[in-house]
Amino acid sequence: MYIKQIYTSSISQASYFIESQGVAAVIDPIRDTEVYLKLAKERNATIQYVLETHFHADFVSGHLELAEKTGAVIIFGPTAKPAFKAMVAKDGNTVNLGKIKIKLIHTPGHTLESSCFLAYNEEDHPYVVFTGDTLFVGDVGRPDLGSGNLGKEALASMLYDSLNKLISGLPDSVIIYPGHGAGSACGKSLGKETWSTVGVQKNKNYALQPMNRELFIKKVIEDLPAPPPYFSHDVNANKNGYEMLETVIQKAIMPLNLEDFRAEMNKGAVVLDVRNSTEFGIGFIKGSLNIGLDGAFAVWVGNLIPADKPIVLVVNEQKERDAVIRLARIGFDNVKGYQKDNLMGWIKAQYTLDHVETISEHQLELYLDEGYIPLDVRTAAEASENRIKHSLNIPLEVLPQQLAQLNSASKYLIYCAGGYRSMIAASILKGKGFTNVANVRGGIAQVKKEMPSLVETIESKSRIIK
Repeated sequence: MYIKQIYTSSISQASYFIESQGVAAVIDPIRDTEVYLKLAKERNATIQYVLETHFHADFVSGHLELAEKTGAVIIFGPTAKPAFKAMVAKDGNTVNLGKIKIKLIHTPGHTLESSCFLAYNEEDHPYVVFTGDTLFVGDVGRPDLGSGNLGKEALASMLYDSLNKLISGLPDSVIIYPGHGAGSACGKSLGKETWSTVGVQKNKNYALQPMNRELFIKKVIEDLPAPPPYFSHDVNANKNGYEMLETVIQKAIMPLNLEDFRAEMNKGAVVLDVRNSTEFGIGFIKGSLNIGLDGAFAVWVGNLIPADKPIVLVVNEQKERDAVIRLARIGFDNVKGYQKDNLMGWIKAQYTLDHVETISEHQLELYLDEGYIPLDVRTAAEASENRIKHSLNIPLEVLPQQLAQLNSASKYLIYCAGGYRSMIAASILKGKGFTNVANVRGGIAQVKKEMPSLVETIESKSRIIK
Protein backbone atom coordinates (compact mmCIF):
# COMPACT_ATOMS: atom_id res chain seq x y z
CA MET A 1 0.00 0.00 0.00
CA TYR A 2 1.25 3.45 -0.94
CA ILE A 3 -0.36 6.60 0.49
CA LYS A 4 0.64 10.21 -0.13
CA GLN A 5 -0.97 13.24 1.43
CA ILE A 6 -1.09 16.27 -0.86
CA TYR A 7 -1.49 19.30 1.37
CA THR A 8 -2.47 22.63 -0.20
CA SER A 9 -1.56 25.12 2.51
CA SER A 10 -3.17 28.15 0.83
CA ILE A 11 -6.61 26.59 1.44
CA SER A 12 -5.58 24.36 4.39
CA GLN A 13 -6.80 21.32 2.47
CA ALA A 14 -5.55 17.74 2.32
CA SER A 15 -6.17 15.32 -0.52
CA TYR A 16 -4.81 11.79 -0.82
CA PHE A 17 -3.38 9.40 -3.39
CA ILE A 18 -3.64 5.73 -2.39
CA GLU A 19 -2.36 2.85 -4.53
CA SER A 20 -1.76 -0.88 -4.46
CA GLN A 21 -0.35 -2.99 -7.31
CA GLY A 22 -0.88 -0.30 -9.92
CA VAL A 23 -4.49 0.50 -9.00
CA ALA A 24 -5.06 3.93 -7.44
CA ALA A 25 -7.75 6.11 -5.90
CA VAL A 26 -7.66 9.84 -5.19
CA ILE A 27 -9.59 11.23 -2.24
CA ASP A 28 -10.92 14.80 -2.30
CA PRO A 29 -8.65 16.12 -5.08
CA ILE A 30 -8.03 19.81 -5.68
CA ARG A 31 -9.07 21.28 -9.01
CA ASP A 32 -5.56 21.47 -10.51
CA THR A 33 -5.05 17.73 -10.87
CA GLU A 34 -1.56 17.54 -12.38
CA VAL A 35 -0.06 16.39 -9.07
CA TYR A 36 -2.19 13.20 -9.10
CA LEU A 37 -1.54 12.45 -12.76
CA LYS A 38 2.19 12.85 -12.18
CA LEU A 39 2.08 10.50 -9.18
CA ALA A 40 0.16 7.90 -11.15
CA LYS A 41 2.73 8.07 -13.94
CA GLU A 42 5.64 7.78 -11.51
CA ARG A 43 4.11 4.71 -9.91
CA ASN A 44 2.94 3.21 -13.19
CA ALA A 45 -0.57 3.20 -11.77
CA THR A 46 -4.06 3.75 -13.11
CA ILE A 47 -6.43 6.05 -11.23
CA GLN A 48 -9.66 4.05 -11.14
CA TYR A 49 -11.60 5.89 -8.44
CA VAL A 50 -12.15 9.41 -7.16
CA LEU A 51 -13.58 9.22 -3.64
CA GLU A 52 -15.43 12.30 -2.42
CA THR A 53 -16.08 12.55 1.31
CA HIS A 54 -18.84 15.15 0.72
CA PHE A 55 -19.81 18.15 -1.39
CA HIS A 56 -17.08 20.54 -0.35
CA ALA A 57 -17.89 24.12 0.59
CA ASP A 58 -14.46 25.71 0.80
CA PHE A 59 -12.92 24.65 -2.51
CA VAL A 60 -13.91 23.33 -5.92
CA SER A 61 -12.93 19.68 -6.09
CA GLY A 62 -11.04 18.13 -8.98
CA HIS A 63 -13.37 15.12 -9.20
CA LEU A 64 -14.75 16.06 -12.63
CA GLU A 65 -11.31 17.01 -13.94
CA LEU A 66 -9.81 13.65 -12.92
CA ALA A 67 -12.77 11.64 -14.18
CA GLU A 68 -12.50 13.30 -17.60
CA LYS A 69 -8.74 12.79 -17.84
CA THR A 70 -8.54 9.22 -16.50
CA GLY A 71 -11.98 7.65 -16.85
CA ALA A 72 -12.08 7.14 -13.07
CA VAL A 73 -15.38 6.47 -11.32
CA ILE A 74 -16.50 9.21 -8.92
CA ILE A 75 -17.96 7.84 -5.69
CA PHE A 76 -20.07 9.71 -3.13
CA GLY A 77 -21.75 8.52 0.04
CA PRO A 78 -25.47 7.89 0.57
CA THR A 79 -28.00 10.71 -0.07
CA ALA A 80 -25.67 12.55 -2.48
CA LYS A 81 -27.42 13.77 -5.63
CA PRO A 82 -24.74 14.95 -8.06
CA ALA A 83 -25.86 16.39 -11.40
CA PHE A 84 -23.25 14.35 -13.29
CA LYS A 85 -22.28 10.72 -13.73
CA ALA A 86 -21.15 9.25 -10.40
CA MET A 87 -21.72 6.27 -8.14
CA VAL A 88 -23.74 6.93 -4.99
CA ALA A 89 -22.55 4.14 -2.72
CA LYS A 90 -24.22 2.59 0.30
CA ASP A 91 -22.90 2.51 3.82
CA GLY A 92 -20.42 -0.38 4.06
CA ASN A 93 -19.76 -0.70 0.33
CA THR A 94 -16.12 -1.48 -0.56
CA VAL A 95 -13.83 -1.00 -3.54
CA ASN A 96 -10.71 -3.07 -4.18
CA LEU A 97 -7.31 -1.56 -4.99
CA GLY A 98 -4.82 -4.31 -5.75
CA LYS A 99 -4.30 -6.17 -2.48
CA ILE A 100 -6.20 -3.71 -0.30
CA LYS A 101 -9.79 -2.58 0.06
CA ILE A 102 -11.50 0.66 1.04
CA LYS A 103 -14.83 0.73 2.86
CA LEU A 104 -17.25 3.65 2.84
CA ILE A 105 -18.61 4.58 6.26
CA HIS A 106 -21.57 6.96 6.10
CA THR A 107 -21.05 9.66 8.74
CA PRO A 108 -23.69 12.40 8.31
CA GLY A 109 -23.39 15.50 10.46
CA HIS A 110 -21.12 17.95 8.71
CA THR A 111 -23.39 17.38 5.70
CA LEU A 112 -25.98 14.71 5.02
CA GLU A 113 -23.85 12.80 2.52
CA SER A 114 -20.61 13.07 4.51
CA SER A 115 -18.69 9.81 4.54
CA CYS A 116 -15.32 8.48 5.67
CA PHE A 117 -13.20 5.94 3.81
CA LEU A 118 -11.51 3.19 5.83
CA ALA A 119 -8.58 1.46 4.12
CA TYR A 120 -7.65 -2.09 5.12
CA ASN A 121 -4.07 -3.27 4.61
CA GLU A 122 -2.88 -6.38 2.80
CA GLU A 123 -3.64 -8.47 5.92
CA ASP A 124 -7.22 -7.15 5.90
CA HIS A 125 -6.72 -5.09 9.06
CA PRO A 126 -8.00 -1.48 9.44
CA TYR A 127 -5.00 0.73 8.72
CA VAL A 128 -6.02 4.30 7.91
CA VAL A 129 -9.27 6.24 7.81
CA PHE A 130 -9.78 9.27 5.58
CA THR A 131 -12.24 11.37 7.57
CA GLY A 132 -12.92 14.32 5.28
CA ASP A 133 -14.68 17.01 7.30
CA THR A 134 -16.27 14.61 9.79
CA LEU A 135 -13.25 14.45 12.11
CA PHE A 136 -10.22 16.72 12.24
CA VAL A 137 -7.17 16.80 14.46
CA GLY A 138 -8.58 18.36 17.63
CA ASP A 139 -11.95 19.24 16.15
CA VAL A 140 -14.96 18.09 14.11
CA GLY A 141 -16.74 19.46 11.07
CA ARG A 142 -19.15 22.32 11.67
CA PRO A 143 -22.82 21.36 11.25
CA ASP A 144 -24.15 24.72 10.06
CA LEU A 145 -23.20 24.81 6.39
CA GLY A 146 -26.64 23.84 5.17
CA SER A 147 -28.37 20.55 4.41
CA GLY A 148 -31.87 21.24 3.18
CA ASN A 149 -34.28 22.25 5.91
CA LEU A 150 -32.28 20.73 8.74
CA GLY A 151 -30.83 23.07 11.35
CA LYS A 152 -27.40 22.89 12.91
CA GLU A 153 -28.76 21.20 16.03
CA ALA A 154 -30.21 18.31 14.01
CA LEU A 155 -26.96 17.86 12.08
CA ALA A 156 -24.89 18.07 15.25
CA SER A 157 -27.06 15.27 16.69
CA MET A 158 -26.32 13.17 13.59
CA LEU A 159 -22.62 13.92 14.00
CA TYR A 160 -22.74 12.63 17.57
CA ASP A 161 -23.98 9.26 16.32
CA SER A 162 -21.59 9.25 13.36
CA LEU A 163 -18.49 9.81 15.49
CA ASN A 164 -19.50 7.08 17.92
CA LYS A 165 -20.10 4.73 15.00
CA LEU A 166 -16.79 5.63 13.33
CA ILE A 167 -14.50 5.45 16.33
CA SER A 168 -16.06 2.66 18.39
CA GLY A 169 -14.87 -0.22 16.23
CA LEU A 170 -11.43 1.07 15.26
CA PRO A 171 -8.14 0.14 16.95
CA ASP A 172 -6.27 3.04 18.54
CA SER A 173 -3.42 2.53 16.06
CA VAL A 174 -5.52 3.42 13.00
CA ILE A 175 -4.18 6.56 11.31
CA ILE A 176 -6.55 9.48 10.85
CA TYR A 177 -6.12 11.54 7.71
CA PRO A 178 -8.51 14.53 7.79
CA GLY A 179 -9.64 16.82 5.00
CA HIS A 180 -8.24 20.02 6.53
CA GLY A 181 -5.71 21.48 8.91
CA ALA A 182 -5.39 24.69 10.90
CA GLY A 183 -6.76 27.73 9.08
CA SER A 184 -9.78 26.03 7.55
CA ALA A 185 -13.20 27.55 8.18
CA CYS A 186 -14.81 24.09 8.05
CA GLY A 187 -14.20 23.71 11.79
CA LYS A 188 -13.74 26.01 14.78
CA SER A 189 -10.26 25.24 16.10
CA LEU A 190 -8.40 22.67 14.03
CA GLY A 191 -5.01 21.50 15.24
CA LYS A 192 -1.85 22.35 13.34
CA GLU A 193 -1.05 18.68 12.65
CA THR A 194 -2.31 17.21 9.39
CA TRP A 195 -2.70 13.64 10.68
CA SER A 196 -3.19 11.75 13.91
CA THR A 197 -4.35 8.38 15.24
CA VAL A 198 -7.62 7.16 16.68
CA GLY A 199 -6.01 6.69 20.10
CA VAL A 200 -4.58 10.20 20.25
CA GLN A 201 -7.84 11.80 19.19
CA LYS A 202 -9.85 9.76 21.69
CA ASN A 203 -7.65 11.29 24.38
CA LYS A 204 -7.28 14.86 23.11
CA ASN A 205 -10.20 15.77 20.82
CA TYR A 206 -12.90 17.55 22.84
CA ALA A 207 -15.66 16.08 20.67
CA LEU A 208 -14.62 12.47 21.36
CA GLN A 209 -14.72 12.74 25.15
CA PRO A 210 -17.50 10.93 27.04
CA MET A 211 -20.59 13.16 27.09
CA ASN A 212 -24.29 12.95 26.39
CA ARG A 213 -25.90 14.11 23.18
CA GLU A 214 -27.15 17.42 24.57
CA LEU A 215 -23.73 18.48 25.82
CA PHE A 216 -22.10 17.42 22.54
CA ILE A 217 -24.54 19.51 20.51
CA LYS A 218 -23.92 22.51 22.76
CA LYS A 219 -20.14 22.23 22.46
CA VAL A 220 -20.16 21.75 18.68
CA ILE A 221 -22.47 24.63 17.81
CA GLU A 222 -21.33 27.25 20.32
CA ASP A 223 -19.21 30.15 19.05
CA LEU A 224 -19.47 29.16 15.39
CA PRO A 225 -18.38 32.07 13.19
CA ALA A 226 -20.49 32.98 10.18
CA PRO A 227 -19.68 30.78 7.17
CA PRO A 228 -17.58 32.54 4.53
CA PRO A 229 -19.83 33.91 1.78
CA TYR A 230 -18.29 31.85 -1.03
CA PHE A 231 -19.13 28.50 0.58
CA SER A 232 -22.56 28.15 -1.02
CA HIS A 233 -21.05 28.99 -4.42
CA ASP A 234 -18.52 26.17 -4.11
CA VAL A 235 -21.08 23.63 -2.90
CA ASN A 236 -23.15 24.40 -5.99
CA ALA A 237 -20.14 23.94 -8.29
CA ASN A 238 -19.24 20.62 -6.69
CA LYS A 239 -22.81 19.34 -6.98
CA ASN A 240 -23.69 20.62 -10.43
CA GLY A 241 -20.39 20.85 -12.31
CA TYR A 242 -18.02 23.50 -13.60
CA GLU A 243 -15.79 24.42 -16.53
CA MET A 244 -12.57 22.49 -16.96
CA LEU A 245 -9.60 24.31 -15.46
CA GLU A 246 -7.62 24.76 -18.68
CA THR A 247 -10.63 26.48 -20.26
CA VAL A 248 -10.80 28.87 -17.31
CA ILE A 249 -7.06 29.55 -17.49
CA GLN A 250 -7.11 30.24 -21.22
CA LYS A 251 -9.89 32.80 -20.82
CA ALA A 252 -8.34 34.46 -17.76
CA ILE A 253 -4.67 34.76 -18.78
CA MET A 254 -5.40 37.65 -21.07
CA PRO A 255 -2.87 40.52 -20.95
CA LEU A 256 -4.81 43.77 -21.09
CA ASN A 257 -3.47 47.05 -22.38
CA LEU A 258 -4.20 50.03 -20.15
CA GLU A 259 -7.20 51.11 -22.18
CA ASP A 260 -8.87 47.70 -21.99
CA PHE A 261 -7.94 47.39 -18.32
CA ARG A 262 -9.61 50.71 -17.58
CA ALA A 263 -12.67 49.63 -19.57
CA GLU A 264 -13.09 46.54 -17.38
CA MET A 265 -12.73 48.72 -14.28
CA ASN A 266 -15.42 51.05 -15.57
CA LYS A 267 -17.74 48.07 -16.09
CA GLY A 268 -17.42 47.20 -12.43
CA ALA A 269 -14.57 44.70 -12.24
CA VAL A 270 -12.70 44.45 -8.94
CA VAL A 271 -9.05 45.42 -9.32
CA LEU A 272 -7.33 42.67 -7.36
CA ASP A 273 -3.67 43.49 -6.78
CA VAL A 274 -1.86 40.30 -5.78
CA ARG A 275 1.60 41.79 -5.21
CA ASN A 276 3.13 41.66 -1.76
CA SER A 277 2.31 44.36 0.79
CA THR A 278 5.59 46.24 0.32
CA GLU A 279 5.17 46.57 -3.44
CA PHE A 280 1.50 47.43 -3.12
CA GLY A 281 2.10 50.09 -0.47
CA ILE A 282 4.56 51.98 -2.69
CA GLY A 283 1.96 52.61 -5.37
CA PHE A 284 -1.27 51.11 -6.69
CA ILE A 285 -4.29 51.91 -8.82
CA LYS A 286 -6.76 53.81 -6.64
CA GLY A 287 -9.57 51.55 -5.49
CA SER A 288 -7.53 48.35 -5.73
CA LEU A 289 -7.93 45.57 -3.21
CA ASN A 290 -4.61 44.07 -2.14
CA ILE A 291 -4.60 40.36 -1.32
CA GLY A 292 -1.07 39.08 -1.78
CA LEU A 293 -0.20 35.70 -3.22
CA ASP A 294 2.29 35.30 -0.39
CA GLY A 295 -0.43 34.62 2.21
CA ALA A 296 -3.79 32.90 2.61
CA PHE A 297 -4.78 34.34 -0.76
CA ALA A 298 -7.77 32.23 -1.78
CA VAL A 299 -9.36 32.32 1.67
CA TRP A 300 -9.34 36.11 1.82
CA VAL A 301 -10.52 36.49 -1.76
CA GLY A 302 -13.47 34.24 -0.91
CA ASN A 303 -14.26 36.26 2.19
CA LEU A 304 -14.00 39.72 0.66
CA ILE A 305 -15.07 39.48 -3.01
CA PRO A 306 -18.47 38.22 -4.22
CA ALA A 307 -18.03 34.97 -6.13
CA ASP A 308 -19.79 36.27 -9.26
CA LYS A 309 -17.92 39.56 -9.41
CA PRO A 310 -15.64 40.08 -12.45
CA ILE A 311 -11.97 40.53 -11.55
CA VAL A 312 -8.96 42.11 -13.23
CA LEU A 313 -5.56 41.30 -11.80
CA VAL A 314 -2.43 43.30 -11.09
CA VAL A 315 0.42 40.80 -10.91
CA ASN A 316 4.20 40.49 -10.92
CA GLU A 317 5.99 38.98 -13.90
CA GLN A 318 5.05 35.31 -14.53
CA LYS A 319 2.62 35.17 -11.59
CA GLU A 320 -0.60 35.43 -13.59
CA ARG A 321 -1.12 31.69 -14.04
CA ASP A 322 -0.52 31.01 -10.37
CA ALA A 323 -3.05 33.69 -9.42
CA VAL A 324 -5.70 32.35 -11.79
CA ILE A 325 -5.26 28.76 -10.57
CA ARG A 326 -5.54 29.81 -6.93
CA LEU A 327 -8.73 31.71 -7.71
CA ALA A 328 -10.12 28.74 -9.63
CA ARG A 329 -9.51 26.47 -6.63
CA ILE A 330 -12.34 28.30 -4.88
CA GLY A 331 -14.48 28.69 -7.99
CA PHE A 332 -13.62 32.28 -8.85
CA ASP A 333 -13.58 31.78 -12.61
CA ASN A 334 -14.56 35.29 -13.71
CA VAL A 335 -11.11 36.81 -14.31
CA LYS A 336 -11.20 39.19 -17.28
CA GLY A 337 -7.45 39.65 -17.71
CA TYR A 338 -4.42 41.17 -16.05
CA GLN A 339 -1.92 44.02 -15.95
CA LYS A 340 1.65 43.45 -14.84
CA ASP A 341 3.25 45.62 -12.16
CA ASN A 342 3.47 48.85 -14.18
CA LEU A 343 3.75 51.92 -11.95
CA MET A 344 5.33 54.20 -14.56
CA GLY A 345 2.91 53.04 -17.24
CA TRP A 346 -0.07 53.88 -15.03
CA ILE A 347 1.36 57.30 -14.26
CA LYS A 348 1.92 58.07 -17.96
CA ALA A 349 -1.61 56.91 -18.73
CA GLN A 350 -2.85 59.32 -16.04
CA TYR A 351 -4.31 56.67 -13.77
CA THR A 352 -5.24 57.89 -10.31
CA LEU A 353 -2.71 56.22 -8.04
CA ASP A 354 -2.56 55.86 -4.30
CA HIS A 355 -0.15 54.54 -1.68
CA VAL A 356 -0.15 53.27 1.91
CA GLU A 357 2.47 54.49 4.31
CA THR A 358 4.16 51.62 6.13
CA ILE A 359 5.87 52.32 9.42
CA SER A 360 8.25 50.35 11.60
CA GLU A 361 7.58 49.46 15.22
CA HIS A 362 10.06 52.18 16.25
CA GLN A 363 7.87 54.85 14.61
CA LEU A 364 4.76 53.60 16.35
CA GLU A 365 4.94 55.84 19.42
CA LEU A 366 5.36 58.95 17.27
CA TYR A 367 2.26 58.13 15.24
CA LEU A 368 0.25 57.42 18.38
CA ASP A 369 1.27 60.83 19.74
CA GLU A 370 0.02 62.37 16.48
CA GLY A 371 -3.46 60.99 17.13
CA TYR A 372 -3.45 57.81 15.06
CA ILE A 373 -5.92 55.23 16.40
CA PRO A 374 -4.55 51.66 16.47
CA LEU A 375 -6.89 49.41 14.50
CA ASP A 376 -6.38 45.69 15.15
CA VAL A 377 -7.79 43.57 12.30
CA ARG A 378 -7.04 40.18 13.86
CA THR A 379 -9.79 37.98 15.23
CA ALA A 380 -11.37 38.85 18.57
CA ALA A 381 -9.70 35.78 20.09
CA GLU A 382 -6.26 36.99 18.97
CA ALA A 383 -6.97 40.48 20.21
CA SER A 384 -7.89 39.19 23.66
CA GLU A 385 -4.40 37.77 24.10
CA ASN A 386 -2.36 40.88 23.36
CA ARG A 387 -2.74 44.14 21.49
CA ILE A 388 -1.31 47.61 21.15
CA LYS A 389 -2.64 49.80 23.93
CA HIS A 390 -5.98 51.50 23.33
CA SER A 391 -6.66 49.49 20.19
CA LEU A 392 -9.96 49.19 18.40
CA ASN A 393 -10.54 45.63 17.14
CA ILE A 394 -12.53 44.94 13.97
CA PRO A 395 -11.63 41.54 12.46
CA LEU A 396 -10.74 41.71 8.78
CA GLU A 397 -13.48 39.30 7.75
CA VAL A 398 -16.16 41.73 8.97
CA LEU A 399 -14.38 45.01 8.28
CA PRO A 400 -16.33 45.88 5.09
CA GLN A 401 -19.60 45.53 7.02
CA GLN A 402 -18.28 47.49 10.04
CA LEU A 403 -16.89 50.57 8.28
CA ALA A 404 -19.70 52.69 9.75
CA GLN A 405 -17.94 52.21 13.10
CA LEU A 406 -15.00 54.23 11.77
CA ASN A 407 -14.64 57.91 10.95
CA SER A 408 -13.11 58.63 7.54
CA ALA A 409 -11.70 61.89 8.93
CA SER A 410 -9.76 60.05 11.66
CA LYS A 411 -6.27 58.63 11.37
CA TYR A 412 -5.80 54.86 11.67
CA LEU A 413 -2.75 52.77 12.37
CA ILE A 414 -3.60 49.28 11.12
CA TYR A 415 -1.95 46.11 12.36
CA CYS A 416 -2.41 42.35 12.48
CA ALA A 417 -0.18 39.46 13.51
CA GLY A 418 2.52 39.87 10.87
CA GLY A 419 1.49 42.51 8.31
CA TYR A 420 -0.47 40.52 5.71
CA ARG A 421 -4.04 41.16 6.85
CA SER A 422 -3.31 44.75 7.82
CA MET A 423 -2.41 45.73 4.24
CA ILE A 424 -5.59 44.08 2.98
CA ALA A 425 -7.48 46.19 5.52
CA ALA A 426 -5.57 49.32 4.53
CA SER A 427 -6.53 48.78 0.89
CA ILE A 428 -10.20 48.43 1.90
CA LEU A 429 -10.14 51.67 3.86
CA LYS A 430 -8.29 53.49 1.09
CA GLY A 431 -10.87 52.28 -1.41
CA LYS A 432 -13.64 53.74 0.76
CA GLY A 433 -12.11 57.20 0.99
CA PHE A 434 -10.06 56.96 4.17
CA THR A 435 -6.98 59.08 3.53
CA ASN A 436 -5.02 58.91 6.80
CA VAL A 437 -4.11 55.25 6.94
CA ALA A 438 -0.78 53.68 7.92
CA ASN A 439 0.28 50.04 8.09
CA VAL A 440 2.48 48.57 10.84
CA ARG A 441 5.24 46.50 9.24
CA GLY A 442 5.69 43.12 10.91
CA GLY A 443 2.49 43.42 12.92
CA ILE A 444 2.16 43.01 16.65
CA ALA A 445 4.75 40.24 16.66
CA GLN A 446 7.41 42.80 15.82
CA VAL A 447 5.97 45.43 18.16
CA LYS A 448 5.92 42.96 21.05
CA LYS A 449 9.54 42.04 20.36
CA GLU A 450 10.96 45.53 19.96
CA MET A 451 8.52 47.84 21.81
CA PRO A 452 6.89 45.71 24.54
CA SER A 453 5.86 48.75 26.57
CA LEU A 454 3.24 49.56 23.92
CA VAL A 455 1.54 46.17 24.22
CA GLU A 456 -1.15 45.23 26.73
CA THR A 457 -2.82 41.92 27.52
CA ILE A 458 -5.84 42.97 29.63
CA GLU A 459 -8.98 42.34 27.60
CA SER A 460 -11.08 44.97 29.33
CA LYS A 461 -8.83 47.74 28.01
CA SER A 462 -9.61 46.94 24.38
CA ARG A 463 -12.75 47.99 22.55
CA ILE A 464 -13.78 44.87 20.64
CA ILE A 465 -16.41 45.07 17.91
CA LYS A 466 -17.76 41.61 17.16
